[in-house]
Amino acid sequence: MTREANLIRLENVEKINISNRDYLVYLSFHKELKIAIQNYAKGKLLDIGCGNKPYEIWFKGKISAYMGCDIVQSSLNKVDVLCEANNIPLQSNSFETIISTQAIEHIEDYQGMIHEAFRLLKNDGCFILSGPFYWHLHEEPYDFFRFTKYGLKYILEKSGFEIIEITPNGGAWATLGQMINHTFGFNNTNANSIARGIKYLFRKLRIYILVNRIFSYLDAKDFNSINTINYVVVARKK
Repeated sequence: MTREANLIRLENVEKINISNRDYLVYLSFHKELKIAIQNYAKGKLLDIGCGNKPYEIWFKGKISAYMGCDIVQSSLNKVDVLCEANNIPLQSNSFETIISTQAIEHIEDYQGMIHEAFRLLKNDGCFILSGPFYWHLHEEPYDFFRFTKYGLKYILEKSGFEIIEITPNGGAWATLGQMINHTFGFNNTNANSIARGIKYLFRKLRIYILVNRIFSYLDAKDFNSINTINYVVVARKK
């Protein structure tokens, strides 16, 4: 299977609501990403691993230009520059803001990508980066890494960045709820009839909506980021 055939690209962030099986990650991730955009986005922007540029609308009024690069063209033909993330054919010191959302786990040479972000940013420019701590295997076999907050801090500082903030997206309860939705939501041809029946009822009765409600409530009342789904990081080129 080609990489193009196996890509999953978000197209419309406005369609994500409590009936979405991935609601528990998007609830916090989108909130924190919007805050980072409002606080730090400016000037000319590059989106590394842009896909369909689902978050472009959130930058309206904040930036002067939006350019996206990716390894393959997206389903909506939104990619401006086709390239590897560790070898972007653009001039150094060209951007005030660089963003990369939910792409770093698919980049074999993630350090090379971060080096490129540093090279392409102007001094005092900001890099807004997000990546998973927990997520199921996806876009196989191009799913390579998961990151702790300490790992993200290390690889960014290694390339010369100054960390401004690292924010977890969801706590232990949200992570557990998301795991439940994933476990019951995926088919397994090796499962016996009882397991298949339980999964069928979970989907048919839309129990994932109840899971979303219960675990988002518990996460708000008993937040603990020792286990989280994702991180949003803001770093500055010194």
